[in-house]
Amino acid sequence: MRVGCLAMFGLALGGLLGAALGVFLGFVWVSIFKTTDFEGYSGMLVFYTFMPLGALGGGLGGAVLLGMVGAKR
Repeated sequence: MRVGCLAMFGLALGGLLGAALGVFLGFVWVSIFKTTDFEGYSGMLVFYTFMPLGALGGGLGGAVLLGMVGAKR
């Protein structure tokens, strides 16, 4: 029971932190590669590509990490 609760908490927390990191990396990408801002293309790139990928990676990483921590106890 504890492993499942910790894994769910890790999924939620990792998803939030991963999404924030994805937005940051998206803004860095747009700045470095001078992505065009025509009709909001750079914003769509950040919020429809980088944010979901960051949330997915962070959520999976957080769930696995806290699940392993709970399994060791």
